[in-house]
Amino acid sequence: MNTFLWGVLPYAVFVLLVSGLVWRHRYDKFGWTTRSSEVYESRLLNIASPMFHYGILFVLVGHLMGLFVPASWTDAVGMSEHTYHLLSLFGGCAAGLLAVTGILMLIYRRRTNAAVLRATTRNDKLMYVVLLAAIVMGMTAKLMHSDIHSGYDYRTTIAPWARSLFTLHPRTGLWAGVPLAYRIHAVIGMALFALIPFSRLVHMFSAPLQYFFRPYVVYRSRDPEQLGGRAPRRGWERVDY
Repeated sequence: MNTFLWGVLPYAVFVLLVSGLVWRHRYDKFGWTTRSSEVYESRLLNIASPMFHYGILFVLVGHLMGLFVPASWTDAVGMSEHTYHLLSLFGGCAAGLLAVTGILMLIYRRRTNAAVLRATTRNDKLMYVVLLAAIVMGMTAKLMHSDIHSGYDYRTTIAPWARSLFTLHPRTGLWAGVPLAYRIHAVIGMALFALIPFSRLVHMFSAPLQYFFRPYVVYRSRDPEQLGGRAPRRGWERVDY
């Protein structure tokens, strides 16, 4: 079981993620969307959606830093182990709480708005359950095995294992002393990645990053002389051909 969970399952999830994205792009290109329900209700959505997106973004950045930035790198820039621990504890829990609050508000919106509820699929419900379970389990693992002074140092076990996956020689033995809560969190996290290509979460791979680099759109006011010297009228005007 240890070999399967930490030596086989991660690669199976990766293959499913990549093949699922290729399949979805090829056969369901027009379904590659968040299926936004803003047209049905926008007041609560405009509050809950940014909370969730910013929260999950901070959670993702925290995981990337914790798993793929070795302790020697943070030591080199002058960040002590205790400082990193406090940043991980308070920053991670704050980001998780922000994301969970956003998800709960989105679920409340779907349950209380009839039109939004009708637009909710079984796939959406499964996605919310797995996503919420992954974040809550991560916060639970952190709080169960940490306090203000010290905590479980996953950078000596889980992080080296995660980096070893890229060498195709996973160090499965590092999971021998990992607390159960972290194990459950990791398994749910892999399940979430396997679900991404088949849910609305697929839109994270089509984020409009080009907006940051495209030229500015210049808007110009209409020249009054083109209107024949008269003030423009309000509303639609008849066009003569």
